[in-house]
Amino acid sequence: MDAKTLEGLVAEGLPECDVVVTEQGGHYTIQVVGTLFEGLRPVKRQQLVYAVVADLIAAGTIHAVNIRAKTPAEAGAE
Repeated sequence: MDAKTLEGLVAEGLPECDVVVTEQGGHYTIQVVGTLFEGLRPVKRQQLVYAVVADLIAAGTIHAVNIRAKTPAEAGAE
């Protein structure tokens, strides 16, 4: 699966978020920025994103996923 296709699937699953997916050698980095992460611990944030891609991982379509889930304030501070 290419990064743009995965990016579209994650954006569809988390419609109020900005999503960027990069892929290098079969390793995907999914960066999601949205207000829905405000007040949530990092593990809960990752669980929300993981829920969108869990079926793809289980099917072996993708693997080696790195999730970065941030609030808009956190993303703006970088």
